[in-house]
Amino acid sequence: MRRMLRQHPGAALGVLFILVLLLASLFAPLPYDPMGIDGGATLRSPGGEHWFGTDGAGGDIFSRVIYAARVDLSLALAGTVLSLVVGVLLGLAASSKGKGSERLVRGLDAFQAFPLLILALALVSLSGNKLYMVVVAIALINVPRFMRLLRSEVLSLRESRFIEAATATGASPRRIIFRHLLPNVWGIVLVQTSLTVANAIVVIASLSFLGIGVSPPTPSWGSMIRDGAGNMSSGEWWIAGFAGLAVVLCVLAFNQLADAIGDRTARTYR
Repeated sequence: MRRMLRQHPGAALGVLFILVLLLASLFAPLPYDPMGIDGGATLRSPGGEHWFGTDGAGGDIFSRVIYAARVDLSLALAGTVLSLVVGVLLGLAASSKGKGSERLVRGLDAFQAFPLLILALALVSLSGNKLYMVVVAIALINVPRFMRLLRSEVLSLRESRFIEAATATGASPRRIIFRHLLPNVWGIVLVQTSLTVANAIVVIASLSFLGIGVSPPTPSWGSMIRDGAGNMSSGEWWIAGFAGLAVVLCVLAFNQLADAIGDRTARTYR
């Protein structure tokens, strides 16, 4: 990891940004209550007292952006872990020979015929904006990607000479999977995991922007962008601007990390 980050300054900066953001969110509220309001300090521009300014209710934008990182990143990471576990299991099942794997793939094709983001919106809305349904919605969108990726990689590896040799020596299917197949696909899985976190952040921000998912007064980057969008025309850009910048930087950080992991693992297996 140290070698990879030294060779990829962009990924190193991205990881540093994510770590600082996570550590700051753990110590929130900092320096103001992110859910507090101050009628005497509404719509103040960024300055020494309020670093990122205040919103229409007098809430401190800096404190709300930091606290929103705790909420949004937690949901993104939880949804990614669920997507990873379910997608890997389904990918391994779909890569086996037999009618069951073919039916699983056909079922996935039928499922992907639905607009998955709209399906996620419906699920979260019908659940009454429960946060666990946001995690489920992220999984619904990303499980097919993990499944297809792992299935294609495993199917290509099954034709390799070392798999044939392991089979010829009497290795069990479980040993072939965990000793020979999974160690050779971990790099591409890690790349997809990093990209999935970035995609999950965008999905959570989109849901919050539409008023679904994280409910007020809990801060979320998407809801902050929605609340500040109407003030952009009158010059109060900081309400939506800093929340949008946080989304952009987080997505960019995880994309840079994915590039670094992909380059490192590709060089390892060449």
